[in-house]
Amino acid sequence: CLTKQTHRRTQHQAIMTSCTALLSFLATSLLISIAAAFTALPLLSRHNTHAATTAQTRQFFATAAAQDDTNTPTTNTNNDDAQKVVIIGAGWGGLSAAHALSKSSSPLQITIVDAAPRVGGLVRDGFSTINNTLSSKAEAGQHGFWDNYYNIFSLLQDDLQSKISNVDEVLTGYAEQGQYSPNGLEAVWPVYRDSKPNLPTGLAQALYTKFVNLPPLDRATAAPLVLAFSEFDDSPEAWKRYDSISFRDLCIKLGVSKRCYEEAFEPMILTGLFAPGAECSAAAALGMAYFFVLKSQNSFDVRWCRGNIGELIFDPWVELLEERGVRFETSTRVQGFEMEDNCISNVVCSSTRNDKKGEIISLEADTVVFGLGGAALNAMVRNSPELAQYSEFRKFANLRGTGVLATRLYLDTVLDTEYSANACWGFDEGVGMTFFDITKLHGLDVTNRTDGVGSIIEVDYYHAASLLVMSDEAIVEKVKKDLNTILGLQCINANVVDAAVVRLPQAVNWYSPGSYSNMPDAKSSSIDNAFFCGDLVRSRHGSWSQEKAYVSGIEAANLILSRQEGSGIIPLPSDEPHVALGRSALTLAKTIVGRGDPNKAPSLVDFLW
Repeated sequence: CLTKQTHRRTQHQAIMTSCTALLSFLATSLLISIAAAFTALPLLSRHNTHAATTAQTRQFFATAAAQDDTNTPTTNTNNDDAQKVVIIGAGWGGLSAAHALSKSSSPLQITIVDAAPRVGGLVRDGFSTINNTLSSKAEAGQHGFWDNYYNIFSLLQDDLQSKISNVDEVLTGYAEQGQYSPNGLEAVWPVYRDSKPNLPTGLAQALYTKFVNLPPLDRATAAPLVLAFSEFDDSPEAWKRYDSISFRDLCIKLGVSKRCYEEAFEPMILTGLFAPGAECSAAAALGMAYFFVLKSQNSFDVRWCRGNIGELIFDPWVELLEERGVRFETSTRVQGFEMEDNCISNVVCSSTRNDKKGEIISLEADTVVFGLGGAALNAMVRNSPELAQYSEFRKFANLRGTGVLATRLYLDTVLDTEYSANACWGFDEGVGMTFFDITKLHGLDVTNRTDGVGSIIEVDYYHAASLLVMSDEAIVEKVKKDLNTILGLQCINANVVDAAVVRLPQAVNWYSPGSYSNMPDAKSSSIDNAFFCGDLVRSRHGSWSQEKAYVSGIEAANLILSRQEGSGIIPLPSDEPHVALGRSALTLAKTIVGRGDPNKAPSLVDFLW
């Protein structure tokens, strides 16, 4: 036995040594490929890059139109043959599913149910100020649209063209963004598309991002993460491996310095995944960072909504859907389900509207789409014996959300903010923070205001359960104090005219280590007519946040209508050459070590335990 154990140990050590050598070779080859790409790749101008993207999108839709019937929209029909679709949740995912289904030529009756009085899910608007002295309504945060939101941009520019005549009136242009700590300005994110020359991704972000205080040596300690990004290819296998470890542990074990982690990566995770890196899956962190930051040089360029997203985007979208016959049941909470032959036959709801409070509504359903976040799915399973009888749905009881505090201060002075959109760190341990100059982003003219309001500043906190329990007055005082620290004397001398405080407990999905196994697929494996959409749904598209939720709605519609996978969805561009080379080299290395099967070779994660 000892001889066998010694042999196995020796064999394992040999494999690990071989993998270490191969991974070291990979890291070197990646650095060489970046340098080669820098000198060999054609440097595209801003105009040419835009033209290439536009041509790719037009070609995609020309192909899609030839493959399916998504360009022949029909209104809902009331005939007995129509398939009755009930969509639970009116966020990006639920609205997207209704949008894609309503474009089909199939006879459908589509009903969207949401407990809130306004559509939009987490990003809805309509919140009043504390003193209720202002006519304007606040929303749950300020909302950005990043460069890789190809499908949402297509929605705004093409599908909503009859409702939104000019997207530039809805979204801002690109601008620099700041990052602050209690010590002052820490970093500036430029408009990457304006940074010349165009460089390979990774190199561009490293050279063009302006770190004020983080030393180059600390930044250099992030280099080993190249290995993790190379191995993590968004496949189910990669998710299972990297989901078992937190992002903080991954960084520590790869040698990222404490300062680099705390000043560069922790703020990114807190504002991107809404929880500290120690409590976030490494898989989620790698996927999010690659999509938002590293997919291309321009990935982090963002346009912000010029006003409340509910008024500028969701209201026109709802109007279009209602014209197609989609029915909305807002202020309506799902109470339970009726089952028949392993299918949901009825969705039982109760109205919370003042004129119909307590009224029970039973919606007949041939198909049910759950467009909910993790916490809402959790609550629905806990309160529904019909769903809890299935092990697939019982897994959702493990899902949870993290809290968001969205605040908006109306000041009596016009502040001179250097950057209109900013991320912050270091103000509260384990809490992410952003602040926005709404006056600038929304293009508001304060010269003719008669309510005494100057600047309107939005300050949002993430992983904010410790702040949600504070009173409105204490929250406003804290927000003003944080802004005073950042903006100095001009803010200290300003007074708060009114404020909005929006508490969103467990509102955003928490991608904790091990959560991947509990996430839903687009189609239920246990209830024959149940489907899922939202940014929690497992997908191979590669997108995140609002774009992923929107794409997942189309994916659910494709499954419902038995369309070809990917119909009506704009895919993300291919990996850049040096990234593809690195991933190919790693796959080759693992194939050799795994004796023909890369999945049998050790993962980088295996070395870290």
